[in-house]
Amino acid sequence: MAVQGLVGVALCMVIFCFFSTPNLCNAQKMNVIDRCWRENPKWRRTRQQLATCSIGFAGKMINNIGKGVVHYKVTDPSDDPSNPKPGTLRYGTTMIDGKKWITFKRNMQVKLEKPLLISSFTTLDGRGVNAHITGSACLLVYKATDVIIHGLRIHHCKAVGPSTVKGANGEMVSLGEMDGDAIRLVSASKVWIDHNTLYACQDGLLDVTRGSTDITISNNWFKEQDKVMLLGHDDGYDRDKNMKVTVVYNHFGPNCNQRMPRVRHGYAHVANNLYQGWQQYAIGGSMKPSIKSEANYFIATKANKEVTWRNGINEETKPWKFYSVGDLFENGASFIQSGLGKAKPNYTNQQKFQVADAGSVRSLTSSSGALKCVRTIKC
Repeated sequence: MAVQGLVGVALCMVIFCFFSTPNLCNAQKMNVIDRCWRENPKWRRTRQQLATCSIGFAGKMINNIGKGVVHYKVTDPSDDPSNPKPGTLRYGTTMIDGKKWITFKRNMQVKLEKPLLISSFTTLDGRGVNAHITGSACLLVYKATDVIIHGLRIHHCKAVGPSTVKGANGEMVSLGEMDGDAIRLVSASKVWIDHNTLYACQDGLLDVTRGSTDITISNNWFKEQDKVMLLGHDDGYDRDKNMKVTVVYNHFGPNCNQRMPRVRHGYAHVANNLYQGWQQYAIGGSMKPSIKSEANYFIATKANKEVTWRNGINEETKPWKFYSVGDLFENGASFIQSGLGKAKPNYTNQQKFQVADAGSVRSLTSSSGALKCVRTIKC
């Protein structure tokens, strides 16, 4: 299928799109990612256009498209970790070689019996249906690159003991214990996680660990969770010093406690996100991370007004670069800055984007989460 380069249409019609929240969206206030593909009324015929719309450290996902892409449709919600059946989600992610673009035939709930390994050059595209992923530890991107996870509802993921599952090219892979995250990245690179709804998992919603880098996390809705997003494996894992993550256009809340995100060692550019309260903290870290908080909208609750948290900071470990520029604070929210410099992301031409004013964050994030669109009009 040819890729249509329909990026950034100047004028657009008012559309109606029904989300997991009762909001209606105004196309004129879409963020730059959504404007790239949602203004195209024929997006279902040109699905691969999505890969040209990513921003931030993941860059453009053009390695996922072009000649040789296998278009695979999930028709069967069952799951067999050892012998996946054709038509199941696990068959698509593990038994098909090379580039694959995976969609869903209808609304369904896939209950995973064991963690689902996602191999390189895989796109999970849940647009146009209501696709739920639940079960044992959910999605694992392990030593893979060029992965898109888009338009899914991932929730109630539970911890699981050591297991053996099908991996890339149909090979059996032994896994250790898994904590019960919605999505976990381990030694992964160039991953774009966009327009998913994540909530109510046993451990966290999203972990980026063990040297993973060049990640963009955008347009997601994180809610009903204690530990939300962890960037960096542990304090002793020095490889995470090279980690670079963009967190943009996401909606955090309601009922989120901490880690939005928590960063160890590496760098995070956190921009144009909506924070609907927090209990312990919103943005925190350890091991001298660099974090640029730019044009976010922080709405404090009675529980805690301070946005930031630092573990282990002292005179010997300074400077920590916790930098706030253009953020908007409501209900007494505050941001304690520390360290020297502005923690610039230094994006390449393929990664850079214009950060909007914090006053527009509500509009830019109004369609965060998995979209459910009326078929007769644009998404």
